[in-house]
Amino acid sequence: MKKAKAIFLAALLAASVLCASAAFAAPTYMSIATGGTSGTYYAVGGALAEAVSKEGKIKATAETGNASIANANLVNNGEIEIAFVQNDIAAWGAKGELMFAGKPLKNIRAVASLYPEHIQFIIAKNAKIKTINDLKGKRVGTGAPGSGTEGDVMAILNAAGMSVKDLKANPLDFAQTSARFKDNQIDAGLVVAGYPTASIMDLTTSKDVDLLNFDKAFLDKLHKKYPFFIASKVPAKTYKGIDHETNTPAVMAILITNAKVADKDIYNFLDAMYKNTAHLAAVHQKGKEIKLATALKGISIPLHPGAEKFFKDKGVIKK
Repeated sequence: MKKAKAIFLAALLAASVLCASAAFAAPTYMSIATGGTSGTYYAVGGALAEAVSKEGKIKATAETGNASIANANLVNNGEIEIAFVQNDIAAWGAKGELMFAGKPLKNIRAVASLYPEHIQFIIAKNAKIKTINDLKGKRVGTGAPGSGTEGDVMAILNAAGMSVKDLKANPLDFAQTSARFKDNQIDAGLVVAGYPTASIMDLTTSKDVDLLNFDKAFLDKLHKKYPFFIASKVPAKTYKGIDHETNTPAVMAILITNAKVADKDIYNFLDAMYKNTAHLAAVHQKGKEIKLATALKGISIPLHPGAEKFFKDKGVIKK
């Protein structure tokens, strides 16, 4: 009887250990807020979710979103674990500036920097727009409400001594901007995304459009006022019918999370992401630019502790 009881207890203990091990090994589920379906965030975000999930410790799902401003608020409120945002939007959010005036996002933390995003100001070739000041009185797509694009329009116009009140402003996302161009309902529209951007590629197959070229004086002025904007270029022939190189500002796309997300989950997320960068590169051109060596480029808010530990272990941050 005692022997049978001992065997039973041993079996029960073994089962408990197995259950505990299984529970310990269970993956953490995390959602990634991206952007609209026609933007780069959505394409890269889907690939990122697949890449992270490959290692088994994190099961990630990419969710469509309303881009940077909305994503930053979601993360700050603990409604989603990971999100794509622009580095300038993250900084303004953390400081409670511009569109976050009086409402600082105290809970957002940086995970990693990804790739540059270019200000792509699409203009109808017949709209007689040569400079930023020529936008006065024009019908302009200014980005989806709550998006980083909308924030960048505000900043760029501010640097030019203008505001949205000087425009016939249309709050449109990337897909809507493209549709309005096709229907001849707007003269210009802003897309902030890594090139080539699907919505612009689609648009240039049917409409005669160009990209606004910013002169050096304005780019220098913009950078001085808002250091997160850097002077960059969209190469010639990136899009059909746009055969010239375009001088334009750029910001960095970064990943953010909530300060309360477990350190180990952010560590495991990054570990899986950088182990599977080949998958990111195979899905989208911008995926080729996601590298451990540039993981801290343009980081504009404090790192999450889990990210800081990961980058220290990998030698990106010197211990």
